[in-house]
Order: sequence, then C-alpha cells, then structure tokens
Amino acid sequence: MKKIFLLPLLLCFGLISAQSIEGSWKLIQKDGKAVTDREVIKIIQDNYFALGSKNISNNEFLGAAGGELSLGDETFTEIRDFDTYEKEEIGAEHEYNISWEGDNKMEISDGITTKVWERISEDTNELTRNWVITGRERDGEMNSMTPGDRRTVKILSGGRFQWIAFNSATKEFNGTGGGTYTAEDGVYTENIEFFSRDASRVGASLEFQYEVKDGKWHHKGKSSKGDPIYEIWSPYNKAYQK
Repeated sequence: MKKIFLLPLLLCFGLISAQSIEGSWKLIQKDGKAVTDREVIKIIQDNYFALGSKNISNNEFLGAAGGELSLGDETFTEIRDFDTYEKEEIGAEHEYNISWEGDNKMEISDGITTKVWERISEDTNELTRNWVITGRERDGEMNSMTPGDRRTVKILSGGRFQWIAFNSATKEFNGTGGGTYTAEDGVYTENIEFFSRDASRVGASLEFQYEVKDGKWHHKGKSSKGDPIYEIWSPYNKAYQK
C-alpha cells in the first residue's frame, strides 16, 4: 500500500521540479493590484534574466534590472548585475518564494512585495540564448572583446529580446533596449518596444542578416542611427570572464 501512496507524491514532486521558468513574462499584478500604467517585461534564459519597463502612455523608459538566476522547487535566487531602480542591490544575493498557477503564471514574493507574472511565450529558435558581445568590426577590421565587469549582453527567449550595456563592478549603466524579434532564413528583425536612450525610436523595426557559425552569432546590418554594423556575439556562459 505504501508504494501506491508514494507514486502520486513522487509524480507531483516531479511536475513541480520540472516547471520551466525560461521564456518571456509580463508583470500583471503587484500586491494585489493590476499593473496598468506601465509595461514590465522579463526575459529568462540560461540561468540569466533581464527586465525592462516603460510608461504605457508615452513610451518613457522607467528602468531595467537583471543578472544571474537559479531556480529551486519553491524558491529562486537572484544576483543582480545591473539595476537602475536600486543601484546598491547590484552584486547582492536575494532569495524569493515562487508559486505557480498552472504553467503560465508565477507569483514571486520577498515577504514584503508580491508580484504576479504571466507567461508571454516560451517559443525558441536557433538564437534563443543569453549572448555577450565579443567582436565588432571597425574600419574593416574585426576587433575582439573579452567581456568582464564591463560588457554588453543580449538575451533572447520567448520571442523577446533585450540588450544591456553595463559595468557590474562600478555599477555604471550605459543603456538598454528591447522588444520582439523574429529570426528566420538568415534574417533577424527587431521590433523596438522600449529604448532607454531615445523613446522616439519605439515602434521602429530593424532588419539584419545573421548566421550562427561555430556557436557564435554573426550579426550584420545597420544600427538604429543608420550606421553599418558587423558584430559577433558569443554564448554568455562560455565567453564571460569573471
């Protein structure tokens, strides 16, 4: 009889442990109140997260935060690499309680504030990854870069992207932008939904040529200013040097 009762318990535990947090999420509730005045999108991939927020009425950039993330059965831990809301929290480790409502809603609490996030998408493609820039062409020559404290990260998951430039040692924040993207048949398209440096760029779409060679993302096209670019992005967990 004990085996009969244990089996459902083991199956239930397996389902909890197998819950996936990767993909893109939208903040829908904070402390029991619906979030309607701003849009906050969180992307989670490869044990890393990034979030960006904007004012819905005028697309004004409100803030960004992100860093390393590890998930347990009922808790998860964050160590922030950048945070425009609370700069002093960069580098600090925080543990949160997490509970699930099906596969598409998660409630996160630190004991003071409770937030409910709704999954946007968990779709994947060959660019779904957390990347860090390791090469940029200048004057026809590719210059290699070794990412350390100062780095530019671009995280793609659940049909969303966000890039962030920052220095985790000095806690300096240089900029961020994000939105939706598509990657198909060698064409990568970004649809900008927030941009810390210039809200007037919201709504623009940028098209690039891309190719994944030897595990690295080769990215060619024109920047938001119209300048030609050729960049190489590498998997973050391989290229980042602590």
